[in-house]
Amino acid sequence: MPENVETETPVVVNHTINYIELPVTDMAASKAFYTAAFGWSYVDYGPTYAAFTNTGLDGGFDAASDRKPSKNGALVVIYAEDLEASLAKVKAAGGEISIPIFSFPGGRRFHFVDPSGNELSVASYAQE
Repeated sequence: MPENVETETPVVVNHTINYIELPVTDMAASKAFYTAAFGWSYVDYGPTYAAFTNTGLDGGFDAASDRKPSKNGALVVIYAEDLEASLAKVKAAGGEISIPIFSFPGGRRFHFVDPSGNELSVASYAQE
């Protein structure tokens, strides 16, 4: 994580995930995709790094890393109140649906591949 990322004072809990970086191959295409699909916005830190700002978890796109986008890395799951609407937005933004909507104990989700080749998931959880 860049040292100069400006955020509100975060609540940091020992041994919890507090930042996610996704390697990207095209910064502009990645930002356009996640903005169109999920309404994300960014703070740019030069041409090769952009931090997510309204995603529920701090993170960023890294276009300078030697790490490569992958369908086989850790799975990032994005919450959605309306799974079908989110699936439509992902498709309209140019995402490839890699696993269609399926049910699991407690909810439903689908997986998609972003323009750089990262596989992520969108999930909706059963209301109690």
